[in-house]
Amino acid sequence: MRKFKIGLMGMFALSLVFVSCSKDENEAPTTDNADLTADVSQKKIPKKVKDAVIKLNLNSDYIKYDTFHFPDGTTEERLYIEKDLVLTEDQLFAMADAAEEGDGRQYSTDNLVSQGRTISIIGFTGGSQALSSKEQTALQYAVNNYNNLSGVSISFDLSFGTNYQDKDMVVYNNTVNNPSGAGGSAGFPSNGYPYKFVQIYGLSGYSTNVNEHVITHEIGHSVGFRHTDWFSRQSCGQNSNEGDGGVGANHIDGTPTGYDPTSIMLACFSSSEDGEFNNNDIIALQELY
Repeated sequence: MRKFKIGLMGMFALSLVFVSCSKDENEAPTTDNADLTADVSQKKIPKKVKDAVIKLNLNSDYIKYDTFHFPDGTTEERLYIEKDLVLTEDQLFAMADAAEEGDGRQYSTDNLVSQGRTISIIGFTGGSQALSSKEQTALQYAVNNYNNLSGVSISFDLSFGTNYQDKDMVVYNNTVNNPSGAGGSAGFPSNGYPYKFVQIYGLSGYSTNVNEHVITHEIGHSVGFRHTDWFSRQSCGQNSNEGDGGVGANHIDGTPTGYDPTSIMLACFSSSEDGEFNNNDIIALQELY
């Protein structure tokens, strides 16, 4: 059975095992952006950035600036840490400040969505980063996964189109800038809102259920969940610890403290996934929301 991995991102990314999900190795910039990307990637790392990374107990051996792609084709310079943790400088410094203040609550207060919030989520349908028909169906299934749960206060209002600016979350296909590997990426909530940009890529050859799994997983990160095997990445056949990422990795009451082999939030997934929550995933959602 082939396994696929989801890497820690501040944005959490998912890609083929043994294929790096880092932007520098997978990104295929357009001609218009090629020179800009090269210049950005050579930018020197200031001491204050390195100090902030060290304060968050992240790997300071891999820090670089690179280009982040939005669904409308625009780009922005961001920091890439440990190859797949993606942050703006402001986000990095805010996380470092919060760590200094000692805020260690469950995923931290700033990294949960406000109770009772209805999250507006749009599947992007324009241009080269549009969701395919299969991916749109998978997104609908993923939203249903959340909306069909009882005892959970947050819900999702799904639409499809290109006007994502006023939405809380946008799901789009970024294969054009990730030509290698398959998976997705997302980030953590802030100020009571979910992380906005959820990317998937390289999933066209996989079933609707696998697409559903990846999208459900990335939405999980966007509302504040870590990998259930963050401490070992056992689902990837690894033995490595992702660390707290500066956002917390505290146990959720009522769920296992050890390896949970069927959780939708495992760091790696297989090509036979059904895209559904297991009982512990549901307990975690009910406990937090």
